[in-house]
Amino acid sequence: MNSTPVTDYEYDLDDLSEDSNVKVEEHLGYCREAACIITVIFNVIIFLLGIIGNGAVIWITGFKMKKSVNTTWYLSLALSDFIFCATLPFTIDYMMKNNWIFGLFMCKFNSFVMTLNMYSSIFILVIISVDRCITVKFPVWAQNQRTVQKASVVVMLVWFMSSLLSIPPAKFREIHNEDSKDICYANYENHHKTVVFMRFTFGFLIPFLIIFTCYSILIRKLRANQMSKSTKPYKIMTLLITTFFICWLPFQVVSILELDRTERSFAFHTAQQVSGSLACANSFLNPLIYVFMAKDLKKCYFFLSKIESAIDEETRSAFRATSITNSVDNRHSTAV
Repeated sequence: MNSTPVTDYEYDLDDLSEDSNVKVEEHLGYCREAACIITVIFNVIIFLLGIIGNGAVIWITGFKMKKSVNTTWYLSLALSDFIFCATLPFTIDYMMKNNWIFGLFMCKFNSFVMTLNMYSSIFILVIISVDRCITVKFPVWAQNQRTVQKASVVVMLVWFMSSLLSIPPAKFREIHNEDSKDICYANYENHHKTVVFMRFTFGFLIPFLIIFTCYSILIRKLRANQMSKSTKPYKIMTLLITTFFICWLPFQVVSILELDRTERSFAFHTAQQVSGSLACANSFLNPLIYVFMAKDLKKCYFFLSKIESAIDEETRSAFRATSITNSVDNRHSTAV
């Protein structure tokens, strides 16, 4: 074995380089420290709210609302978060016992699911941003070409690419037995920097640049058409993207800082736990955004009503923005 086994807490954050001085024995035993207990409680909350909230979004966008391009995006986003939340009980059990009892396959699968959730979520947010940009920039083309069938194909490609990018972290997962306890850890050998570089580049940097570019184009177009004060069709998209970056940026930063560390202090270990938990929190925040962004909360007395109202309002707002843009462009053309 070329690297020292390290307990991972399933966040893929505690994966240290092969020169790590951290010993497995330091992690054996049950969850007794305050930080560990708080993290477990936080993950239980994420699991409960994530399953309920994303399950509600899946039911609404998949079965209750009329099929549209927008509901296709949000359905895919909710499915990604729901699948991740469904695997959290394995992580919670591991954090409490520091003993992985679910075998090598689930050790690899848990890592695969979290990475899949990260990639699929950010890729869908990129698609939503590009879709909004095209809708505003080329309204006539968008009206003729944006179909549910094409959106479904795009979603399938997103999941396929996310799955491919999620294979490397899962591939390096191994189980090490120490004092009758199994430790699920990442044995990256000499590939740690490569994995972190791929995760940062494709899961954060490139998506950020694309989204930033789309937003710049949108803002310029809306201001040019004097629409910025009269319509707000991008409020949910803005919050979803902002929430994703707030939740995942600490994870990416800690992962990069971890590359050059051969020893792990208590403060850095705490940073790993906090950033990992924050990354997981993104999976239950999206449904809450739908609820609190509903325009008329007084008329939406129930949780499901609020989610449906928010998504439906966002869809109609985007359509109105497209119509206004198209109308303004037509007037400009006529004037010329």
